[in-house]
Amino acid sequence: MGKYNFTKWIDASLKTLKSLTDGEKDDIHVGEVMACWTYLAFVESIISYEEISLNMTKNKEVINFVNEALKVANSHKQELRNFMIEEGIPLPKAPEHKPNSEPEAVPEGAKLTDDEIMNTLSINFVYAGNMCGGAASQSVRTDVGIMFLKFQIDKFSLGMKAKSLMRKRGWLKIPPYYHPPGAPSK
Repeated sequence: MGKYNFTKWIDASLKTLKSLTDGEKDDIHVGEVMACWTYLAFVESIISYEEISLNMTKNKEVINFVNEALKVANSHKQELRNFMIEEGIPLPKAPEHKPNSEPEAVPEGAKLTDDEIMNTLSINFVYAGNMCGGAASQSVRTDVGIMFLKFQIDKFSLGMKAKSLMRKRGWLKIPPYYHPPGAPSK
């Protein structure tokens, strides 16, 4: 299934889910509030990591990928902040934005490699996807569940792109294969 078809399928699925609500909003419950607060704090922290990563690499593919991840994280941050302000939910304290610097200015012992940048981002996508999936499944309000489902899909999409780049560059960390004792050999 191509990217275009996948996107159309996701959009159609989200539209169908939105149609299942009657537009009435229950009060937001403590679990939904905690999910919003925790995910926003996480996203704001990963934005700092992505900004720092841009200061450490000269690899064009990594720079393009990190910029795409940063764009997604900033869109999640803005949507969630707007939602939380509208609902009267206090916002977590956000880290300061990191200034731009040249990769050559970062000492070698303090600089992350492209492999480390991509693997850490990949772990972020897994963790964020799990957070969003849990939040979506535990939400009573349809709008909250759909918001987290959309965030999860965004992180899943980034994770697939990261895996492709990491595989191409030899950076993908794969656990050892398991062959149970006594199982027939292939």
